[in-house]
Amino acid sequence: MNNWLEKWKKYTQDMYICGDRNSYCKTDHDATFMHMKEDHMRNGQLKPGYNVNVATSEEFIIGNYISADRNDVHTLIPFTEYLKQYEIKQICADSGYESEENYCYFEELKDIALFVKPSNHEQRKTKKYRTDISRRENMAYNAETDTYTCANGKAITFDGIKKTTSQNGFKMETSVYSCKDCAGCPMKEKCIRACGSKKPLEDRNKVIYVSKRFARQRDAMEEQINTNEGKLIRVNRSIQAEGVFAMVKEDMGFRRFLLRSTVKVEVEWTLLSLAYNMLKLHHKNQNGRLGTGLVVPKGFPAGL
Repeated sequence: MNNWLEKWKKYTQDMYICGDRNSYCKTDHDATFMHMKEDHMRNGQLKPGYNVNVATSEEFIIGNYISADRNDVHTLIPFTEYLKQYEIKQICADSGYESEENYCYFEELKDIALFVKPSNHEQRKTKKYRTDISRRENMAYNAETDTYTCANGKAITFDGIKKTTSQNGFKMETSVYSCKDCAGCPMKEKCIRACGSKKPLEDRNKVIYVSKRFARQRDAMEEQINTNEGKLIRVNRSIQAEGVFAMVKEDMGFRRFLLRSTVKVEVEWTLLSLAYNMLKLHHKNQNGRLGTGLVVPKGFPAGL
């Protein structure tokens, strides 16, 4: 009992240091424990680290954003706010940055176009996805009655709206649909997923959760990235953004930060970015590629 006060003080201090995170490193309070791509023990080992976000243009690094957040999705908005000073017109990001909040942010921004691959982009191409009767996308939808029809011809009707708020205060609305007549359905095992429910399968009914705004935004983005412009920009994102980390890790041999705290890590990465840009300038000059922007693959439609 005599140690309770001391423990309470320690727990309070730990919570203060963590903030919105769920972990921190005792030797570097700004670092968060994360899964690293280099896992030599192959046991999912967690290591203290930082989330490094890089913006590139014409193969040069034009901006960096160092974050202690393990999830990329929360870094897109603050990073974009920083990049506004360069008067950029387009941002291309991978699927890890996709979210309803980010879509809404760019819809309000208007002067910067977003190209982001939806997280289910590759799945949608597979036969397994297109023939999965449990997915909302494979069900018939009637906009007049606001109902879905399952593979067995049963109506899945609207029940209500579930409201949630993200950690940034962004408000979301999810429409809930359910089927009232799933008893004895021969397709029940394929249509209804367990999802951790303790109810036996025969007692469960089909329930669908749909964010209509997010679904509309995702469909619009899927259409946008499949245009010739979208394909060209995504190809160049893979070359440039991923090429930065490949060159830094393999060619420059930089695989871990030597300093601690966010401020010092930002300085260290900025110096590394300057070295990268000088090397890239030298390579482009030697190869006669100065002034080149997007790389256009062979056979790609001209005019972009």
